[in-house]
Amino acid sequence: MVVPMTVSLPNSVTGTAERPGTSPVPLHGPEPVLDVVIPVYNEETDLEPCVRRLLAHLVHHFPYGFRITIADNASTDSTLRVAERLAREFAEVVVAHLDEKGRGRALRQVWSTSDAAVLAYMDVDLSTDLAALWPLIAPLLSGHSDLAIGSRLARGARVVRGPKREFVSRCYNLILRGALAARFSDAQCGFKAIRADVAERLLPHVTDTGWFFDTELLVLAQRSGLRIHEVPVDWVDDPDSSVDIVATAKADLKGVARLIRATTSGDLPIRDLRAQLGREPIGVQTPGVAPGLAKQLVRFAAIGVLSTLAYVLLFLALRGEVGSQAANVVALLITAVANTAVNRRVTFGIRGSRGAGRHQFEGLVVFGLGLVLTSGSLALLGALTNPGPGLELTVLVGANLAATVLRFLLLRGWVFHPRRTPATAETSTSDREN
Repeated sequence: MVVPMTVSLPNSVTGTAERPGTSPVPLHGPEPVLDVVIPVYNEETDLEPCVRRLLAHLVHHFPYGFRITIADNASTDSTLRVAERLAREFAEVVVAHLDEKGRGRALRQVWSTSDAAVLAYMDVDLSTDLAALWPLIAPLLSGHSDLAIGSRLARGARVVRGPKREFVSRCYNLILRGALAARFSDAQCGFKAIRADVAERLLPHVTDTGWFFDTELLVLAQRSGLRIHEVPVDWVDDPDSSVDIVATAKADLKGVARLIRATTSGDLPIRDLRAQLGREPIGVQTPGVAPGLAKQLVRFAAIGVLSTLAYVLLFLALRGEVGSQAANVVALLITAVANTAVNRRVTFGIRGSRGAGRHQFEGLVVFGLGLVLTSGSLALLGALTNPGPGLELTVLVGANLAATVLRFLLLRGWVFHPRRTPATAETSTSDREN
């Protein structure tokens, strides 16, 4: 049973606010304050120790009423029976059964019907140290933040996992930053929370039912003007994880493309959501920084290496599905958009949204030249021989590096030339010394 505890909050969090998500959560009432969802599919072995460990942690460290909801995603083993037995043993544990798979589907169903003020979820393997749970929840209880995410990429995080997963994670988040202007650092860590009043407004517009659910929710929240709190976590990779990295990456890339279409076409009611939920602007812009040539070269080179690695990953993931030429176009397009956005901010020191549309358009013109180089090289190679994947990849990487050099010259001398940058972008003396 839950141990009752009394905790006093500062007077500063006892006021009210007009917009959802900005006032403190009511902490004392018949409904639970927190509902932690554990989505599971065929987890008969890990489920019970996970629930017992989480329950013990909440009893001793969470001072308010809580619930643990096991969301069974159409498991075919004895997972559901284990869940039901735990629910009979502990009053704080309930079970929701779904006839279809999908983490996003499970979260939407449970969150949409929960009576808790704060909704959270975590993976059944408990890769994230539970010591991060209170720092995740506290900003939502006080009204400071609207969503909270555990981050394996934030400063201060401690992560143990293989190089393949580390590479995929960083590439994916680089793509999100470039293609969707994401400002959060880790979209896919299975450790998140949201205020129920905010979830009520956002969930009807989140359509993904699988792994991309997290990303779609976060992008929608960011564009609606909500505050996303990040908690650096201690995270240890589960070596027995059944997640198919390649299949998940493909689904996520399709989700990115769909979200780009939805946001540019106006299918998502961003303006209405921002009016309903968004926090008022503070009226201060951070000045841009235009580094000197030496720093620009170093930063551009580092971004170029990451872009090339992301391109390779995307090309290999898509080649078997759509063919070499189409995979090349899609991979180059996604990495070009991401490359332009990151270089705009990091390499050439331009902040704010003013001129961003023109920069991306001109960046796509530069992309077209890169496409001529890479696709031309691929066509020439195909005319001369019958290449295998290794030779194709070697030629494409070489052509992509040549396109990168051309890209820097055009970005510096045309797209982001000082005489064409927005007036809000200012220059730092220290960065121009070289």
